[in-house]
Amino acid sequence: MATILKGAPVVSAMNKDAAARCAALAQRGIRPTLAVVRVGAREDDLSYEAGVLKRAEKVGVGVKQFLLPAEATQEELLAVIGQVNEDSGIHGCLLFRPLPKQFDDAAVRAALDPAKDIDGITDASLAGVFTGTKTGFAPCTAQACVEILKYYNIPLSGAKVTVVGRSLVVGKPAAMLLDRENATVTMCNSRTKDLAAVCQAADVLVVAMGRRGAIGADCLRQGQVVVDVGIHVGEDGKLCGDVAFAAAEPIVEAITPVPGGVGTVTTSVLIRNVVEAAERAQA
Repeated sequence: MATILKGAPVVSAMNKDAAARCAALAQRGIRPTLAVVRVGAREDDLSYEAGVLKRAEKVGVGVKQFLLPAEATQEELLAVIGQVNEDSGIHGCLLFRPLPKQFDDAAVRAALDPAKDIDGITDASLAGVFTGTKTGFAPCTAQACVEILKYYNIPLSGAKVTVVGRSLVVGKPAAMLLDRENATVTMCNSRTKDLAAVCQAADVLVVAMGRRGAIGADCLRQGQVVVDVGIHVGEDGKLCGDVAFAAAEPIVEAITPVPGGVGTVTTSVLIRNVVEAAERAQA
């Protein structure tokens, strides 16, 4: 049976670190502060926002909410982002996406100051991921994959790592972050020829396909570590991932659960990024 790489211990360690850093900043009269910018009230956004607010309060990060109705205009949203950019007391911004159809997503993302982009949505932040410079931050979910692997001391240097999925939110930035750890990274997608064989060759498999149960026993082998980024509602109404967990657990060496894995760590990465943005602003 596989070792379950639970997110809770990772979260606990990250929260402890963030709280200590917040306390150090407080001694200098600085409170790391997050702007939450939300248009409309999608149920999944509200759920994630509640988790962010709870985590922020726990470690000492302040939050300012900017809530717009679903029918808000592009100009109104850009005005809010301009306000966030100009407020020196705000160190990071969480902009909920996807935005309603009336918005130009690229223009909205471009308007955000990369220094306050703590979720890696601006082009400058993504460029920073690829160049290794500290411009903005990597997308939180991609960073969460790396945090889990490092917390559990999974060897990455020299390891064969396969990332299944090529989105700018997870796949591509995760590949770059793992490359930075000196892993030998292969990036795949749903059209990769003989995907099962490519997956089997990996020491570490990161799956972010966005397809429920897409990776099964035929893609796995003994000794592997699997990070499952997907989250879906199964036919039984329970949450599940991109990896068929019941088929994978008896085979692989270690695997992240869904729920309770990558998703739980993502919020802590976001909060830590706010703290680091505040530290950078004082440098």
